[in-house]
Amino acid sequence: MPKLDQAIEKLLQKSGAELLLASGSGISLKTATGVSEIVRQPLTTQQIIGALTEIVPANLRTGFPAPGLTTFPYKSPKGPVLVKVELAGTRASASITAQALPAPLPGLPPLEMPETGADEPFELVPPSEMMHLAAEASAPPPQGRTAGKTISLSASELAALTIARDTTTGPLAAPVTSRPTTAPSGARSQIDQLLSMMLQKGASDLHLTSMSPPILRVDGDMVPLKELGTMEPARLKAMLFSIAPERNQLQWEQTKDTDFAYETGEARFRVNIFMDRFGIGGVLRQIPTKIRPAEEMGLSKEVLDLCFLTKGLVLVTGPTGSGKSTTLASMIDYINVNREDHIITIEDPIEFVHPNKKCLVNQREVGIHTGSFKQALRAALREDPDVVLVGEMRDLETVAIAIETAETGHLVFGTLHTNTAASTVDRIIDQFPTDRQEQVRLMLSESLKGIISQVLCKKIGGGRAPAREILLVPGSVANLIREGKTFQIASVMQTGKNQGMVTMNDSLFELVRRRQVTPIDAYAKAVGKGEFKTMLDKANIKLDLAHGAPT
Repeated sequence: MPKLDQAIEKLLQKSGAELLLASGSGISLKTATGVSEIVRQPLTTQQIIGALTEIVPANLRTGFPAPGLTTFPYKSPKGPVLVKVELAGTRASASITAQALPAPLPGLPPLEMPETGADEPFELVPPSEMMHLAAEASAPPPQGRTAGKTISLSASELAALTIARDTTTGPLAAPVTSRPTTAPSGARSQIDQLLSMMLQKGASDLHLTSMSPPILRVDGDMVPLKELGTMEPARLKAMLFSIAPERNQLQWEQTKDTDFAYETGEARFRVNIFMDRFGIGGVLRQIPTKIRPAEEMGLSKEVLDLCFLTKGLVLVTGPTGSGKSTTLASMIDYINVNREDHIITIEDPIEFVHPNKKCLVNQREVGIHTGSFKQALRAALREDPDVVLVGEMRDLETVAIAIETAETGHLVFGTLHTNTAASTVDRIIDQFPTDRQEQVRLMLSESLKGIISQVLCKKIGGGRAPAREILLVPGSVANLIREGKTFQIASVMQTGKNQGMVTMNDSLFELVRRRQVTPIDAYAKAVGKGEFKTMLDKANIKLDLAHGAPT
């Protein structure tokens, strides 16, 4: 019998209790009346990991526990619990709570449970909760809220997943409260069911908006699940708050925006909860559980060579949803496999989880492990890093510190929401006051080593393919940056193809030539559309503009 089963039995005897473990402490039971110690002897990190390894599902055992937060279900002899494990450096902590775990959806494989658990399935939603899930498939969505193609759900999927209006609740309460809302029973199960459906349908994002049906983004298209009916604000708030940590609930009540990560037994998700004129809303983006190797991502040798630099600034840019995080994760993983260094990532929230391979990896989340990007970046200089990843270079001070960090002997990776390499250089410089721009131009010319600008195109046959513009910064490009002649960078990239540089139009044309992307979809993403059309004409590739492609 696993060592923790006896402690879990005590937990389940106390309604609403929480079992707490932490390095250097014993095992505590937290209830509404206070905290009592079950085991007084302080536990080491290895003792905690050893006990948790006995109950972790088989599919998570390799490399368990990964740095950061890991969440998994466990069926103890006395009942189901949810286990949250956090590994930060050499310290481990865990929280175990009673949890009604969802059974597998019809047509989906069941969650893999620990070998020590019982075989009987868990009830997906209590019968009383199904009263709130009556089908309302005939109700049309509000005019103007959804458009385009739809996904058809099977009868069994609809029976399990229909989220209808909750006529027992009123509109979303407006006043700011000092305490988070407690979600009613079954709310988390409903979210988990939708996320399982999202994964099954191959969607990248799940959009939940008040007075609208759930909407999936599949291969770049917004696809409403009309059969599920519309969601009332109060019901949707309960669902979203059921997965939001307490600090994020309070943050949303105060600012009406919050970001965090959420993990199920199937995948990990980046979550944003917001407010619009219809009420509360949320977007959940899937974060792949496994980091795709750089070679599988199609990153060129010249891009991978950037990963071996000992200092400098490397930027991955592109619009929201262009795969910047995935590309950066592959590059960090490549360093983790091929170098023996110290990597620090600063993210909001932590997306891809990097286990220690050849490198020591410390991942810090803004709002939990540090106050801000600029605060964590300044602190990183005192933490002996070799490589620093800045999830977002949001403000002038963060950009300035990143450039200084790259200048002082560190390799810095960052992201910006720009569309081309040349515009990225201008965007960085233009952020600074006029009297500082000449100095920044000089610093950037010495520290900038490469820019990868990326967009995603619809792939023929399903999925999406990345088109990447690659700017390397040899002496000639550094001189253009220093002299304020960034408008000439595009022509240098044309003549620098033998050095590994690629323009966006060349990358798009190659996708068309290989029949991975249609000409019309590539044309829609092209930077200079006239130039791209000329490239297609010379290759005798027909471009059909009759259907109103962007110009």
